[in-house]
Amino acid sequence: MADIGGTNTRVALARGQEVLTDTIRRYANAEQPSLEAALRRFLAESGRPRVAAACVAVAGPVKDGRGTLTNLDWTFDEGTLAESTGAGLAAILNDLQAQGHALGFVDQSRVTTIVPFRDHNPHAAKLVINVGTGFNIAQVFDTEAGRLVPPAEAGHITLPVRSEADLQMARFVGAAHGFGSVEEVLSGRGIVQVHDWLGDVESDPSRATSAEIMAALAKGGDSRATRAGRIFVRILGAVSGDLALTTLPFGGVWFVGGLARAFTPYLKPFGFVEAFCDKGRFSDFMTNFGVGVVEDDNAALTGCAAHLVGLRRVGHSPA
Repeated sequence: MADIGGTNTRVALARGQEVLTDTIRRYANAEQPSLEAALRRFLAESGRPRVAAACVAVAGPVKDGRGTLTNLDWTFDEGTLAESTGAGLAAILNDLQAQGHALGFVDQSRVTTIVPFRDHNPHAAKLVINVGTGFNIAQVFDTEAGRLVPPAEAGHITLPVRSEADLQMARFVGAAHGFGSVEEVLSGRGIVQVHDWLGDVESDPSRATSAEIMAALAKGGDSRATRAGRIFVRILGAVSGDLALTTLPFGGVWFVGGLARAFTPYLKPFGFVEAFCDKGRFSDFMTNFGVGVVEDDNAALTGCAAHLVGLRRVGHSPA
């Protein structure tokens, strides 16, 4: 299994759906000429184990068994993945698809509940929302034939506007790209842009990185970081509620990603639940959707392993 981000690649062995955590190795992408080179290095350092199946999760678009990293000039397909690992079965997933395949196999002790989960039909839809370097979603459908997790690019939908201030912020954050998308607020660079916008409104030219904003947020008080954090959480709640209504995830809404985890302590006090449920006559209906934050950093690897088990169960032909 491999989880390929824009900066690092993590590789591990798995037995069935269980990732063998003591085998996980991390490689800096800048030090590897290609994914194939990183995988061959991992196998050599792991004693050249026999690999029956291989799956990688890619931080970028995947189409027809071919993956391309958004922030790195790496492109690969299922054939080269099988060749470089010796696997008889190979698969490539978008990183959010892998997170979707992990649901049900992540230790529940690693999930922080924001809105209580209700009992649901095992075939109920689920929704994964990533908030990190970027923003994206994965819808998860459990059918009689297996789990379906189609890809998406939801970070590029239009930012919701419900006030004059929202409109001003949307214009500010969208100035570089022509319109204000969700990702221009709900991401690592997004929280910086919200902080910058407040500085513009308040005539304060000082700037801060996302790490500095989160550090200031942790100190509390009525800082610009706190005000930016409250805006971020309100927008996150509103967008998540909209996405829930398009999916009807009675199986739950699951947040993943480093920024989602960093904001977990602030979701309830900053009004996430109120913004999530603020849907007029559908407000009470929104409580049908449990919301949790997945704290397991290895979930994408688990999802890759679970996906391969599912493929083998339905008799998917080898690559």
